[in-house]
Amino acid sequence: MAMGSGSLQLLFLILVSGLLFLETIKLGSSIEIEKKALLKFKDSLTDPSGRLSSWVGENYCTWSGVTCNNKTGNVIELNLSNPFPHSSNIHELRGEINPSLLDLKHLSYIDLSMNNFGGIQIPTFFGSLTKLRYLNLSSASFGGTIPPNLGNLSSLLYLDLSFQFNDSNVNDLRWISSLSSLKYLNLGGVDLSKAASYWLQTVNTLPSLSELHMPQCALLNLPPSLPSINFTSLSLLDLSNNGFNSTIPHWLFNLSTLAQLDLSKNYFIGGQLSRSLGKLCNLQMLQLSYNNITGEVTEFINSLSRCPDSRLETLDLGNNQLTGNLPNSLGFLKNLQSLLLRNNLFKGSIPNSIGNLSSLEELYLSNNQMMGSIPQNLGQLSSLVVLELSENSWEGVVTEAHFANLSNLREISIFKGSPNISMIFNISSDWIPPFKLTYINIRSCQLGPKFPTWLRNQSELNTLVLNNARISDTLPDWFWKLDLQLSDLEVSYNTLSGPVPNSLRFNDFANVDLSSNRFEGPLPLWSSNVSTLYLRDNLFVGPVPLDIGEVMPQLTDLDISRNFLNGSIPLSIGNLTALTNLAISNNYLSGEIPDFWNDMPYLYYIDMSNNSLSGSIPNSIGESMPSLLILRLRNNSFVGNIPSQICTLATLHILDLSQNKLSGIIPPCFGNLSGLKIDPDTNRYEGHLQVVAKGIILVYQDSNLYLVNSLDLSNNNLSGDIPEELTGLFKLGTLNLSMNHLRGKIPGKIGNLEWLETLDLSKNKLSGPIPPSMTSLTFLNHLNLSYNDLSGKIPTSNQLQTLIDPSIYEGNLALCGFPLTTKCTNDGGQAPNRDKEDTNDEGKFEKLLFYITIVLGFFVGFWGVCGTLIIKKHWRDAYFHFLGKLKDKIIGLVSLRASCLQGKLDRA
Repeated sequence: MAMGSGSLQLLFLILVSGLLFLETIKLGSSIEIEKKALLKFKDSLTDPSGRLSSWVGENYCTWSGVTCNNKTGNVIELNLSNPFPHSSNIHELRGEINPSLLDLKHLSYIDLSMNNFGGIQIPTFFGSLTKLRYLNLSSASFGGTIPPNLGNLSSLLYLDLSFQFNDSNVNDLRWISSLSSLKYLNLGGVDLSKAASYWLQTVNTLPSLSELHMPQCALLNLPPSLPSINFTSLSLLDLSNNGFNSTIPHWLFNLSTLAQLDLSKNYFIGGQLSRSLGKLCNLQMLQLSYNNITGEVTEFINSLSRCPDSRLETLDLGNNQLTGNLPNSLGFLKNLQSLLLRNNLFKGSIPNSIGNLSSLEELYLSNNQMMGSIPQNLGQLSSLVVLELSENSWEGVVTEAHFANLSNLREISIFKGSPNISMIFNISSDWIPPFKLTYINIRSCQLGPKFPTWLRNQSELNTLVLNNARISDTLPDWFWKLDLQLSDLEVSYNTLSGPVPNSLRFNDFANVDLSSNRFEGPLPLWSSNVSTLYLRDNLFVGPVPLDIGEVMPQLTDLDISRNFLNGSIPLSIGNLTALTNLAISNNYLSGEIPDFWNDMPYLYYIDMSNNSLSGSIPNSIGESMPSLLILRLRNNSFVGNIPSQICTLATLHILDLSQNKLSGIIPPCFGNLSGLKIDPDTNRYEGHLQVVAKGIILVYQDSNLYLVNSLDLSNNNLSGDIPEELTGLFKLGTLNLSMNHLRGKIPGKIGNLEWLETLDLSKNKLSGPIPPSMTSLTFLNHLNLSYNDLSGKIPTSNQLQTLIDPSIYEGNLALCGFPLTTKCTNDGGQAPNRDKEDTNDEGKFEKLLFYITIVLGFFVGFWGVCGTLIIKKHWRDAYFHFLGKLKDKIIGLVSLRASCLQGKLDRA
């Protein structure tokens, strides 16, 4: 028995050893297979940065991105997501996905996100990796359609295919219903418009789903009802940016487990926010911004505030059309960290209960219709980081108490929607703020007259905007010496004075705006980092620095207009190859325009008007500026012809060459200026510009400037005819060719300029009739044709009959008809006045008789007297004796009167 038992034990030991040996052989074989599979996978990829350089040697479990089972050594995870997705694309893996991954039998995790697979389709063999529990292919530039056999991955818990498949609008989403274990689904950015009618029913079959991300999927349809809700574990729902054109459906109010709900950037319409939405007491984040929701929020916020333990941390209702006052119940949302209500129609003041939100970090109330004073208890919000109250109608006084406990404050923005100042900062000069700000934007509020000394300890500033703040002071020395790295410095529309040193430092692509002050001295030159420099409307003197283009090569916007600068335009400006805006008008600059424009392809605005520049206009100014919108050279001393190269400026919509000494003809190719033929582009230049139109100087600025289409060549020495080609500029609004030497007729098709509001052709030598087509100018409200040689009847129908000032036609002697007093004949010429003609004839005859009588009377009288005296000597002696006696009497009488006068003077 003992031997039998021992034999059995030995036999069992041999069997177990054999099995272990077989398993070892099998495992070794499996490991070798997996190693070869990984190497094949690597060979199919392109790896510019060498991320897979560690894939050498026998132990693949140590290779980058590979995770193995600790016991068996099999590959279970492959994590090759791009570790630097926001830096250079050198870290992106590319190429093909090799089917060798099928040999990784235990693979449960794949992450290839943030790479670039060049639009290839997701391999269909992925549907055979049945042990996958995690699959992330987001932002990896896959294309085509999503393979439906991904529905075979029944063990999948996590699936992210977001932000790719731009051409996959034929996706069938029904395969999703097979993923019964799925907890996380992200299809953001995938075009699912073909699934718009059934997507909700499909997703509702996933009972374990806890997070559903479907933003920007073109779903369009959000059903108002859902018979039964199966995804009862849903904690996050993101359906933002889908274009739903309906009210918020009521079935959402039954998702009591929701912690995050994002319905922003849709077209939800309807009345007040439902109080039922406020019953979702587990909500931590509610985002409803960028919709068309109207009505008041009082009941909705009251409902939220009644949750016994409100967890709401983020409430974003911005960019809607919500109205009414903010309720005091806001103060009961004790966990609120972000309150974003900007861009609505809220009225009234900030409720005092705002001071109870001790966790509040962000408060955005900008661009509403709120008014009144800002409550002092804002100063109790010790967690506040961002305070954004701009674009409202605040008034009253702000003191140190408003900022008493705001030790975490980093950004503050307070300004009115209008330049009228009704809010005053009354802060002591020795106050030391408890915060260190990075962003200050205070405009149209009174901070002055002294420059705020409390800025002295704000050493972390990145943005400082104090526009229109009634500061009439010099910028103190300590400000220029602050150790700052500013990205934005704006102190425009104050009365700041003194020189501007070059000591401040700036971040890359910084914006500097010191315009509309009284700064003086030479133009400052800062570091090469400055991108936009606005110094207009100051008292700067001297020449523009010769090396401005070398010291500040990053400049994209340069506005030094309305100063007292002299000298020539520096050649170094030609180094500013990124320049988009050049404004040097209203100075005393002289000399010729340098010929450096061929290397400035991004310019869209040039204004050199009102200087003393001379010479000819360079041809290159029109040869390589495909984006030029505005060219103003008015009021200089330019001579020569207008360069035909200007005709190639396809986007030009304002051309002003007036008040120069230009000669020659108007180039007929001006008819090619397509920017004056097409509808205005709202993306065109936005800024500040003075345009001469309707006989006066009009100021256009900001968003309305794109509507101005103007061609002004007035007050030059231009000659020849008005080119017929100009009548093809269908969108032209102002045409001023006055004070030239133009001849010929007004083009007959001028009525084609259907948008024309201002037409001035005065003080030329135009002849012929006024074209009848001019009555088609239905927008015309300013017309001047005076002092030409026009003839015939003035057209009177349509818009012309409203222009009743006769001065617009004066100086044209052959014109007739209303509003002139000269009547017309039936053939359109001036009607003859018979009475006047008869009177003129009689007058001429009477004058002739009068002159004949005078001549005859002279001859008769002269020779009747003189002839007799010549013939009869005794008559002649008697006549001269008479004249002698008459002379003596006159002399005696004069002497007597002189003696009497002298006696009176002596007695006096």
